[in-house]
Amino acid sequence: MKLLIDIIGWLGSIQVIAAYGLNSYQKLKSDSILFLLLNLIGGICLIIYSYYYAAYANTFINIVWVVIAIPAIIKFLRK
Repeated sequence: MKLLIDIIGWLGSIQVIAAYGLNSYQKLKSDSILFLLLNLIGGICLIIYSYYYAAYANTFINIVWVVIAIPAIIKFLRK
């Protein structure tokens, strides 16, 4: 189980960093569905990881990250 959680954590980290990096270098717009999904899925992965390791401050910030991403995705889909 620990290995699976570690993989989930790494995947989440990669996704969030990829979204940030691609946006920073203007390869991905912050209002694109890919950017929003990378942040949403990455945040969910990091919630699982940080909760498993009882890193509750990190769990909290990733919950906020996901809560921000969800309405943004809903807004995108309504366009």
